[in-house]
Amino acid sequence: MGKDWQKKRKNDHFYKKAKKKGYRSRAAYKLRQLDKKYRILKSGDTVIDLGAAPGGWLQVAREKVGENGFVLGVDLEEIEDLGYRNVSTIQCDITDPETVEIIEEKLYNPPDVILSDASPDISGVWDVDHARSIDLARSVFSLAEKLLKPGGNILIKVFQGEFFPEFLKDTGELFEFHKSSKPKASRNESAEIYIIGKGFKPN
Repeated sequence: MGKDWQKKRKNDHFYKKAKKKGYRSRAAYKLRQLDKKYRILKSGDTVIDLGAAPGGWLQVAREKVGENGFVLGVDLEEIEDLGYRNVSTIQCDITDPETVEIIEEKLYNPPDVILSDASPDISGVWDVDHARSIDLARSVFSLAEKLLKPGGNILIKVFQGEFFPEFLKDTGELFEFHKSSKPKASRNESAEIYIIGKGFKPN
């Protein structure tokens, strides 16, 4: 990445806050803001974070679930251990159908919450990146349909674009409460938006 990007990042308010607080990424503040507004996480929850590297959302989720909860991070990349007995990570592909079984082997209970701040490989071609984002989000949603506890919550990042309204509609049909939101910690120029679903209603 270029020097201009590095300079911009160092001057970023949430980047500075994350460094000071000890979070692994500024994205931690996106989850904190969304959870404060929509109450997605609670003490004692079992949580899966899909696309969890480098671990900023894992840190926030652990804060919210406390000692009696459990947090599982899943990513293609290896995630450095956070040092908590009730936070585990696995290295696998969330688009692979076999990942469901791998996750289930790690869980004591069906998850109360599934989070995903995952992004696709960025090509720089907007239409391509948007379509990849929706495909990745559909993989996350497919996992959620198989794993999420009835009444559970979901939070998924996608890029806005042509296919977003249809995906929003599809996800909304399976939740009591359904909303899209962009937290203040998201950069103004970013097309990312988050879908919140609460009260899962399995078919």
